[in-house]
Amino acid sequence: MIIQFNTRAPVYIQVVDHFKKKMALGELQAGEEMPSRRELATELKINPNTVQKAFKEMEEQQLITTERNRPSRVTTDEHVLKRIRTELVDEAIAVFVESIQELDVTMDELVDKIKRQYGEGNLNDRSTGS
Repeated sequence: MIIQFNTRAPVYIQVVDHFKKKMALGELQAGEEMPSRRELATELKINPNTVQKAFKEMEEQQLITTERNRPSRVTTDEHVLKRIRTELVDEAIAVFVESIQELDVTMDELVDKIKRQYGEGNLNDRSTGS
């Protein structure tokens, strides 16, 4: 597992975001066992307390469930899993819109450019299921 940590956000938040993306992409399935906290800390070369904080945050956001003396698991709540994907898409769009507005691009020009990018195969065309 590789996470490119940056200095813009706390490490534990970056760990949470990493797992959110894996859940949204289906790389972590509902009910799948999470790595142990110690294992993850060793693998990511970060403090075990940071991993513990990330797991606590994921539990609070209902992304994972932890039963006493059992490994943590990805939630099986479909509403939570859909919410994760929606949040990630909304965040990406917000960053994109903020940066594009600085360039003073019209909505028509923007839509045309996005359609062209999809048509050129630079992005997966999800509207046709391919």
